[in-house]
Order: sequence, then structure tokens, then C-alpha cells
Amino acid sequence: MKLKTGHIVGTAAAVALSFGLISLSCKAHGGSANVAFADTNGTSAAPANALGVTEALQSTFRSVSNNVLPAVVEIDVKEKKSVQTPAMDGWPFFFFGLPEEQGDKKGNTREYEQSATGSGVIVRRNGKTIYVLTNNHVAGAASSITIKLNDGREFDGKLVGADSRIDVALVSFETADKDITVATLGDSDKVQTGDICLAMGTPLGYFQSVTQGIISATGRSGSGIGSISDFIQTDAAINQGNSGGPLVNIYGEIIGINTWIASSSGGSQGLGFAIPINNIKNSIDQFISKGKVSYGWMGVSLLDINAVSKDYKKELGVDGKNGAFASNMFIGSPAQKGGIQPGDFIISLNGHDVKSTDQLVREVGGLMAGETATFRVIRGGKEMNITVKIEERSDKIAADNTNLWPGFVAMPLTSELRTKYEIDKKVKGIIVGSVFEKSPAAALRLRAGDIITAVNDKKVGNVKEFYEAMSTAGNEVWFDIYSDGHTVSTNHYKLNK
Repeated sequence: MKLKTGHIVGTAAAVALSFGLISLSCKAHGGSANVAFADTNGTSAAPANALGVTEALQSTFRSVSNNVLPAVVEIDVKEKKSVQTPAMDGWPFFFFGLPEEQGDKKGNTREYEQSATGSGVIVRRNGKTIYVLTNNHVAGAASSITIKLNDGREFDGKLVGADSRIDVALVSFETADKDITVATLGDSDKVQTGDICLAMGTPLGYFQSVTQGIISATGRSGSGIGSISDFIQTDAAINQGNSGGPLVNIYGEIIGINTWIASSSGGSQGLGFAIPINNIKNSIDQFISKGKVSYGWMGVSLLDINAVSKDYKKELGVDGKNGAFASNMFIGSPAQKGGIQPGDFIISLNGHDVKSTDQLVREVGGLMAGETATFRVIRGGKEMNITVKIEERSDKIAADNTNLWPGFVAMPLTSELRTKYEIDKKVKGIIVGSVFEKSPAAALRLRAGDIITAVNDKKVGNVKEFYEAMSTAGNEVWFDIYSDGHTVSTNHYKLNK
């Protein structure tokens, strides 16, 4: 269903953007948009040559819409919610003359159903089974799903699989009808800033809506909404209810799935974000074959050190370098087996540069269990290659802090922190940031704000020296802690490698 266009005409428009700070999902709940009216005072004819250009562009938009909209669906879901009812002491039942036993003196959890509407796009057909791609936050928790086509036909939907890490879900319905349109998936790696695009879906409950704009940016981070994906940013209007609908190029190909907006009001302000379709293609296959998405796992906890302190990279000895910092490592993980250590700064994976923490998380997640990956790291100022055999990620293992070593965030002892914790300038070391619950650090009774001055009796003056001492400490480790003018040693922790 790929739209072939002879000549593509581009136009430029100046757009004033209201900048918002709140990231919102695009699932529309009950209610409707406010109604406004506008008066018109007639039209004026445009010059023939200018009108011809505009008509050519309009013809392209019409053709794309006519070809793609039959594959765009409305997804109506019902979700079971729980609410805690307050404990009753006889009021208001006694007040209204009702028997007191009708109340719940202890309080109780009660369930109710909540309805919502989102969007989706048909991406595959297998016999009578039709597969619809949407967002996890649209259909992932649904107790019932209804899929409505653009011609009004409705079908009962079934959740095939959902994944919260990338915020995608696949639902299906059954039909013998032959006239079901399947969308064509494009190549989101070819998307560039300035490309013309269209967003389709059911914004605010208005079915089969199309908005047009350009690609504002690519590779946007979405960590604030709990997704490991990067995003395509567009100024094509996206509102609540657009979630799960397609972002389409001028060739009628799906290049992304509309997912979230940044807004201070809850409405579109020209800051819409879509998951690149290339991030999802493999997920579709995995949902159909095994009902879930499997991720590669190396077993490190990555820290965005740029967000921690401007001095972190300098202390670590990687100032001016791009990469991802392994602040903690799971004992017994593929990373440890391969030789990666806490404090390694990962600068490349399989020969290509790592530019950010989010990028490395996505790329490792895309590796298959059993696959061998080569990481280039900086350790103690020296670069080295380390080979790791990737395993399949288990949510249970990844959430088990008991094996997360050392189990805390090591932070530079900056002048600001010295002032905050009243630490004398003569004291050298690193400061303990967040301590992970049930981790080895928690077992050693480390607390946020502790100053580590030595590892296995070896003095450390900064973050680089701390991780260097950790790398040579062996299987038994202890720390010297400075506190209130005193230095004490922790118990010894034995790593079961």
C-alpha cells in the first residue's frame, strides 16, 4: 500500500511554539473538546502559478490520507481500576436511617471499570487474524478492547502482547473480510528534520483526524515518561487520543507511532513525539511469535553522570568524551563474566560510538540472547575492548538489588556538597549518593552522605581513584568512612563471583 508520488513539492511555514514542561500521555478519556465558532468574510483568489503549487501539495496530502486512513483504527478500551473505600463508623448510614451494617467499618478495596479511547494502525494480516499496533498505555492494561474501522465496522479485540519499556502493544481481531487495509511500514532511520509528515488518529475522540506538520527533531530522549525509546519530534498537532496512531511520511509510509506530548495545558502546543517505527518492527514479530518482547541484558546499572555533577567526567578522567557510565554491576552477570567493572566508561558497542546512556540501553536491549558483543571502555584513563556474551533480560533479576555491586551511587566531593554536609577541605574521598535497598552497600550500613576515604585501606581522593581501588580489591572489600571527625571501617563484604 505504498503511495507513489511523481513530484514532491515542499513548502516552508513559520510556526510559533508554546514551550511546555509537562509530558502527557495521549490517551483520551471521557469528555469532549470545547466548541468555538469563527466567522469568515469571503475569500481572495491566489495567483494561478501559486495556486498550482498549493494544489499539487494538497493533492499529495489527499492521496496519503485516502490510502492510509483505512488502516487507522479507533481503539476503545475498558480498564479495571481499584479504589480504597474509607472506613465507616456508622455515619452517614446512621444519619440517613440506613442499617449500619451496610457500611464497611474497616474500609475495602472495590473495583470499577474506566473507559478510554486511543488509536492504532493495522500492520499485518495472517489469514483471518488482523494485527493492530498501538501504545502499551492505550491497551496494555485493558480488560476489554473494541476496534473500530474507518467505515464503522467494529470487532472485539484481543491483547497479543504489551511492553512498558518501549510503550508498545499489539492487539488483534478476527475477520474473513478481504477488504482490510494493511499499512506500509517505512524506514524511520531515513527521517530528517524538516521532512513533511502527517499525524493520524482519534484526538479528543474525533475519529479519523489528520494533522500536518514537519519533523522538528529526531533522537529525542523520553526518559521522563519511563520509555527506553528515542523519539521523533513533530509539530503536527497531537492531542489526547492520538496515542497509538501513525506518524506518516509523504509516501504514505508509517515512520512512527504517536505516543506523548509536552504541554503546559494538556493540549497540543507543537511538541508531539512518536516512537520511530524501526524501534518497533522487531517487537511486532516477537509479540506474534511469543507474546512478549525479549531484551538483551549485560548486567550493569548505568548512570547519566552529566546529570549528577559537572565535575564528574573531570574527576573520572573522561572529560570531553561521550559514552555511558557503568556505576554498578550485577554479581554473576554477563558483564562481570566478560570483565566489565563498576567505574568503566563505555564509549563504543560493536565498533560504533556510544553517545548517551539511553542509546546504550536501547542497543543492548536489541541484542539477542547468546549474541557476543564487544564493548570499548575507558578504565583508569586507558581504553580496552571487552567481549560480553549477552543473556536475555529478566525483570526479576534486573530488579534484584541484592546482587547489585557496590549498591550505591559514588559522587564527587564537590565544594557544594562539602558545604551541605559540613565536610572539612582536608578530607579527601568520594561521597555516597543514593543507596539501593537490600544491596551490598545497604548490608554494610552505608548511608547517603557518608564519605568513603579508602577502599581496602587504600586511600582514595576522587571518583577515578575510588573505582581504580575497587577494580583491584579482589573478592573481599571494605571501606573507610569519615563521619563527624572520625574514621571507621565497615565490615568486609565477600563477593561471590
